[in-house]
Amino acid sequence: HVGTLSLDFNMADAGVVEELLRRVERADGGVDSLDVASGLGEEHQLIVGAVKSLQALGDVISAELRSSKHWALTEEGAEIAEQGSHEARVFRSVPSEGLAQAELMKLSFGKIGFSKAMSNKWIRLDKAHEGGPRIFRTVESIEDQVREKLLLVQTGSSSELEEKEKNELKKRKLLSEVSYWKGSSFSTTITKQEAELTPEMVASGSWREKKFKPYNFEAMGVAPDCGHLHPLLKVRTQFRQIFLEMGFTEMPTNNFIESSFWNFDSLFQPQQHPARDQHDTFFLADPALAHEFPQDYLDRVKRVHSEGGYGSQGYKYDWRIEEAQKNILRTHTTAVSARMLYKLAQQKFTPVKYFSIDRVFRNETLDATHLAEFHQIEGVVADYGLTLGDLMGVLHQFFTKLGITKLRFKPAYNPYTEPSMEVFSYHEGLKKWVEVGNSGVFRPEMLLPMGLPEDVSVIAWGLSLERPTMIKYGINNIRELVGHKVNLQMVYDSPICRLDS
Repeated sequence: HVGTLSLDFNMADAGVVEELLRRVERADGGVDSLDVASGLGEEHQLIVGAVKSLQALGDVISAELRSSKHWALTEEGAEIAEQGSHEARVFRSVPSEGLAQAELMKLSFGKIGFSKAMSNKWIRLDKAHEGGPRIFRTVESIEDQVREKLLLVQTGSSSELEEKEKNELKKRKLLSEVSYWKGSSFSTTITKQEAELTPEMVASGSWREKKFKPYNFEAMGVAPDCGHLHPLLKVRTQFRQIFLEMGFTEMPTNNFIESSFWNFDSLFQPQQHPARDQHDTFFLADPALAHEFPQDYLDRVKRVHSEGGYGSQGYKYDWRIEEAQKNILRTHTTAVSARMLYKLAQQKFTPVKYFSIDRVFRNETLDATHLAEFHQIEGVVADYGLTLGDLMGVLHQFFTKLGITKLRFKPAYNPYTEPSMEVFSYHEGLKKWVEVGNSGVFRPEMLLPMGLPEDVSVIAWGLSLERPTMIKYGINNIRELVGHKVNLQMVYDSPICRLDS
């Protein structure tokens, strides 16, 4: 049966397909794809691709994968058949007076050939040689069996080798198994199939003579282009929603640049504290200094640092305005909390609940869990008579909304909170307690200079945004989540919404 076969091929493959079909038609019992590749002087894989394309069109060509094996030399195997095995070439490279090991390792075949020649006991290594480790021959001559076996395969006599020998050569990537196809068919001509019906075809009536590709109703449609939310933004939105549900107000955090006064001094953090060194903080070169401060508040902060007050003896050091003026990239969003609490103290006091989620900067050494910039989540509650019990209660409510119910608290030290607590959660996956945040009650030395009433307490807690996001999405390296090395495919593939809380 000779008919017309429609195929959508590029011009380079069309000739191969036509020749393949002609050979299939002439042969009674079908043809071997290996023979066709050899006869046409083409890569075997090209013939296999043509067979598969023909099969995709339905009852045009039938083909079966032969169970018998055919062995072929790899590119490296062909090189060895021509020049000898790595170990033989190493042996030939070693003169009677020996060769320095360092010289041998410079050769392209040195590393592999050295270990093989050593295991064959063709050479020995003298580590104690005065000029450094030196290699000497241990035999007069050798027989390069690897090359001989590959030559047998190359000449079509692979049947003379045992399966074990072939598999050893395959393990060394010198031989590869080639599967080949046998097929039969009944067609010789190829015409291009049309993929779509055009207005011109309808107008001219030429569509009647055209061959059209069949519709594949199972095919997936083209994914529409759209924006994707980064996992960090999704988890940020979740945290923000929790704070809003608990009645908190978001603080304005749009000033990445902060003066040392608001970032450190207003929080009762001494000027000689190690966190204020260049090792931990990024300082600005221009503008290097800030000049506008509330003068009366600045004087009270200076006094509580250098002399004490409000029941505290202070730090007893010479507080310097020059240190407080230095501009930095803020190291925590608590600087924003300090500004908001000072603003609150300038009016009639009413209880408040503030939160912020924004970027902070530390001069950290980069590794799998640390970056020079990250996001800090902070919650602040100011009211009359708040205690450590209130802080624990708020933290339980906050973390329960996140799906974390097992909490433990451990005493800690912070310069601007007393008492202070680290918050630990039981991680079901790791089967251990892991730190999830830090918390405490702001010190009177921080609050009273602002002008807040004496019986007002402020509780606060903070945690990073990156760590819970990494746990939630199973990311082990923070550089895969934030920064220039992020794989954007991860952003596309992450779920649109999460239903696990």
